[in-house]
Amino acid sequence: MKTKILLLATSLLTASLFTPAQAQFPMGGGTAQPKALPGTAGDQSPKGTARITGSVVDSTQAKAIEFASIALYNKTTGKAVDGTVADDKGKFALTKLVAGDYRVLITFVGFRNKTIESLTLANGQSLDVGTIKLSSSTKTLDEVTVTGQAAMIEEKVDRLVYNADKDITAKGGDATDILRKVPLLTVDLDGNVSLRGSQNIRVLINNKPSTIIASSVADALKQIPADQIKTVEVITSPSAKYDAEGSGGIINIITKKNSLQGLNLNVDSGVGNRGSLLSLNGGYRKGKAGFTLGGFGRAMYNTITKTSLEQTSVVGGVSTLTRQTGDGDSRGLFGQYNLGFDYDLAKNQSLTAGVRYGVRNMISQQDLVTRLFTNGTPGSVSNRNVESKNLSGTVDMNLDYLHTFKPQQEWSISTLYSRNDLTNNFDADLLNGSEALTGRQRNLNKNVNQEFTLQTDYQTPIKKNQLIEFGAKGIFREVNSDYQYLLAGPTGGFTTENNGTLGSLLYHQNIAAGYTSYTYTTKKRYTLKGGLRYEHTFIDASTKEDGPIGIGNYGVLVPSLNASKTIKGTTVKLAYNRRIQRPGLQQLNPNFNAANPQNITIGNPALRPELTNNFELGLSKTIKKTFVNATFFGRVTNNAITQIREPSDTLVGAIVTTYQNIGRQYTYGTNTFANVAITSKINVGVFLNFFYTSLTGQTTGVDGLSQELTNTGFNLSGGSFASAQFKNGWGAQAFGFMQGTQVQLQGTQGGFGFYTVGVKKEFANKKGSVGLAAENFLTSRFNIHTVLNSPQFNQVNDVYLYNRGVRVTFTYKIGKMTMDAPRKKAKSVNNDDVKSDGAGQAPAAGGGGTPRQ
Repeated sequence: MKTKILLLATSLLTASLFTPAQAQFPMGGGTAQPKALPGTAGDQSPKGTARITGSVVDSTQAKAIEFASIALYNKTTGKAVDGTVADDKGKFALTKLVAGDYRVLITFVGFRNKTIESLTLANGQSLDVGTIKLSSSTKTLDEVTVTGQAAMIEEKVDRLVYNADKDITAKGGDATDILRKVPLLTVDLDGNVSLRGSQNIRVLINNKPSTIIASSVADALKQIPADQIKTVEVITSPSAKYDAEGSGGIINIITKKNSLQGLNLNVDSGVGNRGSLLSLNGGYRKGKAGFTLGGFGRAMYNTITKTSLEQTSVVGGVSTLTRQTGDGDSRGLFGQYNLGFDYDLAKNQSLTAGVRYGVRNMISQQDLVTRLFTNGTPGSVSNRNVESKNLSGTVDMNLDYLHTFKPQQEWSISTLYSRNDLTNNFDADLLNGSEALTGRQRNLNKNVNQEFTLQTDYQTPIKKNQLIEFGAKGIFREVNSDYQYLLAGPTGGFTTENNGTLGSLLYHQNIAAGYTSYTYTTKKRYTLKGGLRYEHTFIDASTKEDGPIGIGNYGVLVPSLNASKTIKGTTVKLAYNRRIQRPGLQQLNPNFNAANPQNITIGNPALRPELTNNFELGLSKTIKKTFVNATFFGRVTNNAITQIREPSDTLVGAIVTTYQNIGRQYTYGTNTFANVAITSKINVGVFLNFFYTSLTGQTTGVDGLSQELTNTGFNLSGGSFASAQFKNGWGAQAFGFMQGTQVQLQGTQGGFGFYTVGVKKEFANKKGSVGLAAENFLTSRFNIHTVLNSPQFNQVNDVYLYNRGVRVTFTYKIGKMTMDAPRKKAKSVNNDDVKSDGAGQAPAAGGGGTPRQ
């Protein structure tokens, strides 16, 4: 819709150059009836009875060109005497014309002008000039679009948009490199994403979900090359059309697409000391049909990590001190391959289909040395060499249909099938102090997460200032996790004897949802948008060991309200919504992960959802060349899902991490950013996130006694960026970010910093580019210092990340392309429902279309 409005405005402006200034253009797609100004030929002569009619279409697809400008000239004097614009069917009519000789000029942005010469009219004659075909014009597009550097950050009515395609340092990186630069977001050095301090967010890719995120959003984002991302949208107050999932909000990553006719191929590559990338993306469009085929592979290597851990635990009156050091490295291969198809069934009907396959192979190795002290007396010393494998393959298939009846009135049906096969294993060799092999351990964890979604949406305008939307949706989800914990001696096979375990989790979750939303705009430009959504969740869960898990079905009513008004150049926005956060796969998975036996993780399949009420007040204003935005927010969460750590009652000195619905969490704060356009080619920006958090909940210790835990504190983060475009295709950019200490229920997690600079040179008329980017080049390592404590344990953990990097990038575009006429695509499915865990687990996916429920 925004594109149509822009094109209409451009056409009207163009038409005004050739028509009387008082010409009145009907806004409903009807034929214009222009009125002549004094001094024009039309004013000097009486109106006649002749007329000229015709239609305007795209020469490549024979599609009507809406709002094309038609100007009529007197051939003798050369003056413009009349004009109009084409309706939504491309048709036009010039009426009440006097007899004479004329020529007609037809124009539209993105197309070459066309002139019809030597038209002779007699009184009473009706002349049909037939179908006029316009061909696309790359030159016209360049003249229109290349007017300066677009803003890196934009604020829209319901979201903040980061224009990642303007980021020249992104080449060769992945999505986490982009998300680090988006105001309101925090991405730690492991790739875990937070929005205003909350990891309970929904991540979408082109408005679609995927089961791939059921394992880890941090790993999933590594599959997306940064230079394929067009924009990142941060939606802090989603309307009722979105799923109720994601208490912190929604992040929508829009990848680059094109609407080009013909055949094209883009080659993107990069190589650096810590990673390499090769991407090939092509497309072909002819007439009503279009195909896209793409694939990329990314390798990560030379990623070194060092750790230092010191923790004290008290169990049964015995105090155990654990001191541990670790040296490790990781490597990974990531790939994604997609095939897309779209077809215009009719002028107002379209069909979109796609298949995407993603692969993630992450292997890490770590050597751990552990020393135990019991009541101050030195005890055992053990060495442990661990290799962990995180392997996954994901398939997403979608089929979407859209029927547009008239502007803003449309009906859609969307389907999505998604399956993720995830393997999460580790093998450990146990050695004594003299490096002799004493035993082996193996953990095998196979997960299959699949879901099918069917939804339908309808929207229609009511009068000119009202819009109503409603829809329904069903999600059918199944999670299956089989796990084994096997033991072996220095030689021989693995068995489940001597405390080895095996088990499985079968988790069915079906969701039925319906929503309605109403938008009203007053004459004084107050905009109100209210909605109501109801979701009912049906759960059937069981484990092999304990049988059925007593989790009842539940329903939730989710209201939302958004209001905005511009007062003397300042835009004020108010918002309230309620959100639900269901537990994610890693939080549910009862697999006993003891890759590090001093820090064990186990899921809790009995988790209940959490509910959050969000409040927001936003102010924004443009002061000369500076855009300033300040948002004040509050978030109250009941039944909050939080990591809980307690000493193990079976493994000496070990701390066990699991998940519980602890109670209540309060967060209040502000996000502020400013963007300064120093010139049309130089932008500078700064942003600051500051909020207060209070967490309170009940936990149960190893002694079975209930404990109340409370922790409060402030969280601060911020950063700045600068970008510049120079002559002859040169550009430069710099970015820096600092994250302060973050409050957790049982302590604090240390902060970190990140910075990068880059330069780029375009060549061959912008068909190709080469670039150089460097990150963290002034520091050899970062230290994340985390302190956790409770009445029963204290833990100090230092993680040292060596992520100094440099990379060279190269891109090239092949193919002859012409611009396609604007067209609406079928809308797609959004499943906004998987909670992020402490390891960054949160939902995401691929596809296209306008965000839906």
